[in-house]
Amino acid sequence: MNLPARLNGWTVKMLTSLYAALESASEDPAVKVIILTGAGSYYCAGVNLGAAFSVAHPMTLHDFIATENAALFNRFIDLDKPILIAVNGPALGASVTSAVLCDAIIASDKARFSTPFAALGATPEGCSSVTFPRIIGEAAPRMLFDEGWQPTAQEALEIGLVERVVPHDSLLDAAKAMAREW
Repeated sequence: MNLPARLNGWTVKMLTSLYAALESASEDPAVKVIILTGAGSYYCAGVNLGAAFSVAHPMTLHDFIATENAALFNRFIDLDKPILIAVNGPALGASVTSAVLCDAIIASDKARFSTPFAALGATPEGCSSVTFPRIIGEAAPRMLFDEGWQPTAQEALEIGLVERVVPHDSLLDAAKAMAREW
């Protein structure tokens, strides 16, 4: 994700590009593992609401969000190649819920994970109400609901959200080494 001035927040254009990149990688026999990371200091600030949606009737907007979310999350779920998420900094909202749909998460020691759904008055999305309890057990309600707990990389490792934590400057090298293990 390469929109560091906007903290790699997902826009419609970025999501369209991400979907196309995943599709292309899926069809390329030379690609064995996909590594997804963010440019700059953030992994991803989640959906950039100002750039992702235009003014529309509430039902039109609801249908758009439901359709686009389903397409993106299904792409992560249905991809026939492993996806390794390399979290290089703060990760918020949909970037966290989509990451747990992938095969593994490796985090830099500067990573932090936030799912601010309760604070936004939104329900958890991206299958997180099912995947979080399966992956992180009793820590799931702490992240998904009113407490809004934002674990650091080390805390995320301790609860099983990430597989490895590495020094920030070695994240991509560590991710590539991890990918070679598959």
